[in-house]
Amino acid sequence: MAIVFLIGSDDALLEGIAQTLAAAGHQPRVFLGVADAHARAQGEVPLVAVVERALAASDAAALRVPLAVGGATLLYRSGTEPAPDGALSLAVQRLVMAELTLPLERHRLLALIQRVEERARVTGRGARGTDTPPEQRAP
Repeated sequence: MAIVFLIGSDDALLEGIAQTLAAAGHQPRVFLGVADAHARAQGEVPLVAVVERALAASDAAALRVPLAVGGATLLYRSGTEPAPDGALSLAVQRLVMAELTLPLERHRLLALIQRVEERARVTGRGARGTDTPPEQRAP
């Protein structure tokens, strides 16, 4: 299953989401800081990064966490937070697959991760090796 980085400031929320992801067979990693996520991504590249919206707005590096080929970045906000003040910039919108309200939309989160996994598997992205046979040319 997918390696998923959860990056945000609410430790309790992230731990709960991590338990949900682990129960679904994924490999969640929780980070309370962007620098820690970047450091860990040097050795273990996630397929999906789930980043707190407020953190992404204040630290552009939050949206630049290295992802596996075919990976996706998702933004979230806590269900206890007020609705965001404004829309995301177009540049940020292009980098983000979806915005979620957690924990309310945890089932949607699971569905999105599954979709990213399927897309990576079908297109052959994210594969470490290649199963493609060598090219055979006619003599």
